[in-house]
Amino acid sequence: MYFGRDKKNNWEVRFYYKDFTGKRKQKHRTGFKTKREAQAWANQYMMQQNHNLDMTFRSFWDLYREDMKERLRENTIRTKEYIVELKVLPYFGSKKMVEITPSDVRQWQNSLMKENYSQTYLKTINNQVSAIFNYAVKYYNLPRNPCSVAGSIGKSKADEMKFWTKEEFEKFLEFVRDKPLSYYAFKTLFWTGIRIGELLALTIKDFDPVNKTLTINKSYQRIKGRDVITDPKTPKSNRVITLPEFMVHDLNEYIGMLYGIMENDRLFHTTKSYLEHEMIRGCELSGVKKIRLHDLRHSHASLLISELGLQPNLVADRLGHEKITTTLQTYSHLYPDKNRELADKLEEFVSEKYNAKEMYNARKT
Repeated sequence: MYFGRDKKNNWEVRFYYKDFTGKRKQKHRTGFKTKREAQAWANQYMMQQNHNLDMTFRSFWDLYREDMKERLRENTIRTKEYIVELKVLPYFGSKKMVEITPSDVRQWQNSLMKENYSQTYLKTINNQVSAIFNYAVKYYNLPRNPCSVAGSIGKSKADEMKFWTKEEFEKFLEFVRDKPLSYYAFKTLFWTGIRIGELLALTIKDFDPVNKTLTINKSYQRIKGRDVITDPKTPKSNRVITLPEFMVHDLNEYIGMLYGIMENDRLFHTTKSYLEHEMIRGCELSGVKKIRLHDLRHSHASLLISELGLQPNLVADRLGHEKITTTLQTYSHLYPDKNRELADKLEEFVSEKYNAKEMYNARKT
């Protein structure tokens, strides 16, 4: 292992190692202010290559992230990076993986709970850390996941789901009518239940006014100043949504306002951030309760279940849920009478069978 000065008088390190295929490779890194920094970096790198969990949490996070980049959507990776770098590395970054105990995790959890984060956000942060330790257990022979021993924090879903009724939405809509892009974007979200990324990825080609459908086959994110089009969230998210006649009319009307648009151009050429600000503006002007942009999807689901009485499998297909259990878990509070309905149907079935048997016996006598 060689240590020396580069042309800018910074410390550099150069050494050989074997990669996962057994092939000998050279590693070179420069820009260190001290020789000690160069040595520390080289030691951590060698531990990574040798799967030695004496490495720090920060070094293991680098390994985990590089592997996950090949398997997860870019936006998902960005979310992980944001959470881990801001909420986890300041606490665990310099600790060795093998030395992090359930007690350490409990102390970290306690520090988070003092920050007044929402219960769902606490759950999300904790899940990200637990996923990293599970990865270490599965692929690097870490004896146990300290998060599993410490227990979880937060809740997987909010105590109360916010959504708008049709009347609340129509009141809100009147106050964003002055901006056609916002007006038609909000109408599309409310009356189709599609995700915001799916809305922003829509093109003219995805809209079929003859068959009255929208094809959902991609998603849009704005990442580090770049427009990124990816596959939808899950395979089941690839779907064709039927539209009511008034939405066909509205989308045709909106497209007529878009001068020179081509069939592969985005229909709603804006960002999630813009629509979030527009939603706040509309709420303040109209006086309706504030909800999140994503809650328009919940509002559509509520309309399908509470007002139209659609069965969970139909709602799941329209929303693009991978499993019907997702629909039932997310909107269980909107199906309060299903158990009673089931019991009533069983009673009706038994009653009909019983009456039929009585009538048969009567005819025989």
